[in-house]
Amino acid sequence: MPLVGKTSLFRILTRARVDTHSAPTQTHVGVARVPDERVAKLAEVFNPKKITHATIEYVDIGGIQKDREKNSASLVPLREADALAHVVRLFENPAVPHDGLLDAMRDIESVEIELMLTDLEQASKRMERLEKDLKKRKEAILEAELALLTRCRQALESEKPLRELEFKSEEYKMLNGFMFLTRKPMLYVLNIGDEEAPEIARVIEKHHLEKLASKSRTAVVPFCGKIEAELAELPDSEAAEMMRAYGLAESGRDRLIQASYRLLGLISFLTCGEPECRAWTIQRGMTAQQAAGAIHSDIERGFIKADVVNWQHLLKAGSFAAARERAQVRLEGKEYIVQDGDVILFRHSG
Repeated sequence: MPLVGKTSLFRILTRARVDTHSAPTQTHVGVARVPDERVAKLAEVFNPKKITHATIEYVDIGGIQKDREKNSASLVPLREADALAHVVRLFENPAVPHDGLLDAMRDIESVEIELMLTDLEQASKRMERLEKDLKKRKEAILEAELALLTRCRQALESEKPLRELEFKSEEYKMLNGFMFLTRKPMLYVLNIGDEEAPEIARVIEKHHLEKLASKSRTAVVPFCGKIEAELAELPDSEAAEMMRAYGLAESGRDRLIQASYRLLGLISFLTCGEPECRAWTIQRGMTAQQAAGAIHSDIERGFIKADVVNWQHLLKAGSFAAARERAQVRLEGKEYIVQDGDVILFRHSG
């Protein structure tokens, strides 16, 4: 919604410079580095020429409007996203007026209904077309699509987002072309006031949002925009001192980026050496051969084997050679499922 601190959050996450006088409907795009102590610690051992972290791209769109026709246009960028982040206002600021009393669930449900109406409209239009086509000719694939969309429409009409439904793999493929908004994973960012920051661990419970946090493909992260904006302007040492003053173990920025990464079903494997220490982003559940493709398609095609070691074992050993002497380096084949924090050397032909 408007005036919740959404664009401020975008600036904090991406360090992007956004014109405060830009149009409310303008879209901004920025990239955030994923915090990962593993990369930094391994870099201390290997002393590489280059350090590369994983990244996430964030897109800031205009707030939801009361005019549904205008909303349809402003929601278009959301269809291209892999997940959505809904910034929920829980801070008081007389200088930035809010429509009525602060109520997280009211605002969450209001936006969710808007997304469901958008999906419902899209599903209904396609169903009308399918019904006309099926009157002309019976095709199993069209009947399957109609049955799937009927199920989706029933869920939406009962105010249930599609992310809470289970689908078979062939149904997922069928739904991909629609890019339904309520199918996307949802991250709720609770933008709290600085008076709540010392008890940030209790914010979800305090505002009675436990049920929300337990929903499928959903995450909830409390975040104090005012404090985080100040932290973003400080040197690391002063930022750490300010966090201690508020009783914060880590910055909200780091927590939010990591939550985004997990919600997207992403993990990082690492490569280390003198040229570069790097975190590579892959989907959880990928095989070693698929992970090789994140580096280069030629490595995936010519994959032979992978030398794999846990990052902590490598850190303690101090080198690949020492880790091998301790029998901590495993030789894995193409079907090995890569684990978060694996350090991998790929053997390949070509």
